[in-house]
Amino acid sequence: MHELHHHAHDSHHHHTHAPDSYHGGGHHLLQVEGLSVGFRMYDTDASFFLAKQRFVEVVHDLSISVHSGEIVAVVGASGSGKSLLADTIMGIFEPNATVRGRVWFDGEPCDAEQLSRLRGNGISLVPQSIASLDPLMKVGRQVRGFGRAARGVQRGGRAARQRELFERYGLASSVEELYPHELSGGMARRVLLACALMDNPRVIIADEPTPGLDLELAVRALDDFRAFADGGGGVMLITHDIELALRVADRVAVFQDGTIVEETAVENFASPDTLQHPFTKELWHALFGSVRSNERPELADAAVAQCTPSCGSYPSSRPEGRFLGLSPQSGAPCAPSLTDVDRGDAAQLEEVCSEKGITHA
Repeated sequence: MHELHHHAHDSHHHHTHAPDSYHGGGHHLLQVEGLSVGFRMYDTDASFFLAKQRFVEVVHDLSISVHSGEIVAVVGASGSGKSLLADTIMGIFEPNATVRGRVWFDGEPCDAEQLSRLRGNGISLVPQSIASLDPLMKVGRQVRGFGRAARGVQRGGRAARQRELFERYGLASSVEELYPHELSGGMARRVLLACALMDNPRVIIADEPTPGLDLELAVRALDDFRAFADGGGGVMLITHDIELALRVADRVAVFQDGTIVEETAVENFASPDTLQHPFTKELWHALFGSVRSNERPELADAAVAQCTPSCGSYPSSRPEGRFLGLSPQSGAPCAPSLTDVDRGDAAQLEEVCSEKGITHA
């Protein structure tokens, strides 16, 4: 099959590419163009009996793509409509929704019916809410039956796969006999991860997949996403945490006011000069600008290094280096996480650097 590889800074379709992403078959794995989603609803500002219907557009003219071999992070404020984007790609629509736009999966155009057929059988979703689990069904059965069973795969094989995933995420075999209300929030989120990985999707859409997980399990989940992408799949990671996005993603799609304002490789966050949209530049300055404005700009460079691949590209077997402040390949101290320090306190950053054995010229 023809594969089109590209260089890190190649640009087309309004975005730059990650070094390891590629066009399997010469096309995007998932491509969305001109997507708009709105709802017809009653005017909440009017009185009950006089309220008239109005149309509210939440997502407008949005374009985004996912290549084979990459994790794309969709970054935006909570409540900005990112989850609505995920539901729309999965073919999940509210009755009062109006959806316009074009979606291609593996080079083929898809309508609403085709997107529905791909759900769990080509595209898997890790939903944000644990309420997505059926409260009346034991979780083991939900995981085993969540996706359409592949032809020739017997029920025993699916049960073995479910138990393998439960073991990987620290869920005892007895958990499969529990109902969702008997699980903690973290356990329920791990069940949702198992649902997404149960079959063999080409694309995983992960909507805030790590809240409620401790560090070890969060790293393990992100490692699975990395391995999935390295194996030729694509991951759309939806998050409001830009620091997380810069640590684990290959490209970042910045979401503002119901649309993607910029898609860019993570490497471009090394400097505001390599970013295009004013809002993306503002995000950069919010993360690093207050430190860089001090007389020690090299400290800001260290902070930027921790959030970009300048620390080295980590193998999927050692992703924890990015979370523990270690160089992913050598195990030596890397730049500190911005969560360790007050971004505006350069002295405190200097202290953390000293504690971690990092020296600056």
